[in-house]
Amino acid sequence: MTTTRTAVITGASSGIGAATARRLAAEGFRVILTARRADRIEALAAELTGAGHQAEAYALDVTDRAAVDAFAAGLDGCDVLFNNAGGALGADPVASADPADWRQMYEVNVLGVLHMTQALLPALAASPTDEGTVVVLSSTAGHGTYEGGAGYAAAKHGAHVLAETLRLELCGHPVRVVEIAPGMVKTDEFALTRFRGDESKAAKVYEGVAAPLTADDVADTVGWAVTRPPHVNVDLLIVRPRAQASNTKVHREG
Repeated sequence: MTTTRTAVITGASSGIGAATARRLAAEGFRVILTARRADRIEALAAELTGAGHQAEAYALDVTDRAAVDAFAAGLDGCDVLFNNAGGALGADPVASADPADWRQMYEVNVLGVLHMTQALLPALAASPTDEGTVVVLSSTAGHGTYEGGAGYAAAKHGAHVLAETLRLELCGHPVRVVEIAPGMVKTDEFALTRFRGDESKAAKVYEGVAAPLTADDVADTVGWAVTRPPHVNVDLLIVRPRAQASNTKVHREG
């Protein structure tokens, strides 16, 4: 009898989270969709169940530890945790950046990952398929700085360090720790949120780049990493569009 694997996905209401939910559902996972926007994840759960997959929606703010603990207490098992919830706010230089933006980015990109990981580690370690996997979505920003990006880079570096340290601490235990660090990904909301709804500023991020990564590209890497045999750990996977050689060198046409 085949055991259905359960994947918990944070930030599943749009972008990479929603794309990964679709990908893992297609891989046969039961997907638990979490995000603050209940209407979005409920619609996605309905879409997936309508297609014959197992999907459930649970409204959750990963920065609320009490809510995270309540969620974990009601979960009947977890094989994969995809820590996807995150985001950037602003692109101001260090000299004039708003500390509130930095605090908010740290809360969701680092402490949100910590809350979810701590709460679900017991279930992941008890995975009946011996495939307990923590996936942390960091960013190339966590591996290289750029002007105007210090707050986001600091937060994503924190996520990177969390993943790297956790891997050391879980050595010998039946839980893998995978870090996926995407470069330029064009989604409906990331840049728009960063620039507080300013569509012209958001558009300039991708201006002249013929083929930035898509949410599906990143979901593909997550799906590949978590479906490797249990003894295979993909420590760190950095994925960029061909046009992006680094955080500061991008080929733009025209």
